[in-house]
Amino acid sequence: MSSIMTNVSAIAALKTLRTISSEMEDTQNRVSTGYRVADAADNAAYWSIATTMKSDKMAMSTVKDALGLAAAKTDTAYTGLNSAIDVMNNIKAKLVAAREPGVDKDKINAELTELKNQLVSISESASFSGQNWLYNADTSANTSVEMVGSFNRASDNSVSVGVLTFDTATSTLIDTQDNTLGLLTKDTVVTVTVGTGTTTATYYLLDAAATTTAAVGTEIKLDQTTTSLDIDGMISAVDQMLGSMTDVAATIGATNSRIDMQNTFVADLMDTIDKGVGRLVDADMNEESTKLKALQTQQQLGIQSLSIANSNSENILQLFR
Repeated sequence: MSSIMTNVSAIAALKTLRTISSEMEDTQNRVSTGYRVADAADNAAYWSIATTMKSDKMAMSTVKDALGLAAAKTDTAYTGLNSAIDVMNNIKAKLVAAREPGVDKDKINAELTELKNQLVSISESASFSGQNWLYNADTSANTSVEMVGSFNRASDNSVSVGVLTFDTATSTLIDTQDNTLGLLTKDTVVTVTVGTGTTTATYYLLDAAATTTAAVGTEIKLDQTTTSLDIDGMISAVDQMLGSMTDVAATIGATNSRIDMQNTFVADLMDTIDKGVGRLVDADMNEESTKLKALQTQQQLGIQSLSIANSNSENILQLFR
């Protein structure tokens, strides 16, 4: 039936054209933004997951920065400790040289004094971002420090921050408040062979003029009256200190290695999150461009169809002429 009140063909053509225009708008939006899911209205579930993952990635980026700071701290402490070990090796060598009969012990002691001053300089300089793991001049002793190492999301969506811990009390070389807390300022008890028997002696390397607790042993220094027995004890004490310092350096090195591995892991995890988010919300540009071209063609045909449907009403006028 032909009617001048209701053009069924035009209504159908207009409905089709509206549908095509809506699809074109969606496709153009995907092409312009690059996202298949740009907001919650596109896909609430995927948008929610992607938003959470993006937030976690930002937190991991901060963790990566914190790991860089932690690596700098451990590098500084390790460098200082490694340099101190070299100086200690020289001190040990000087003491062995002093064991030779007839040597000028006062001259060797002058060298020991300079080496001790170098140890103090190294310890004081091994500071980064206000933290010094080798030297302490505060009333409170060096303790364990925490370094941010990871950001974790559990299966129940609860979040937590993982930390790496290092006990700086074990790496303190000099403590000016309490000499008993520094590897080089505390008393070291050694056993020295005397004839067919043994005896014990107590030595410390540096006199830090402690404010509260001072070492009570004998300072490792030489003069012309220093006996071979004393030198043997000093050599043993320095060797024990070297062993302790080597153990601490190994621990710091292991901590630094773990920080490097964690840093690499966090970087890889951030890349994986990017890929996961991309799979959820990114638009396939090849597909969208092809679809856009097809929709443009359909739109042209829809306009043509609507034009034809509207012309049918004009044909009714011919019947009244």
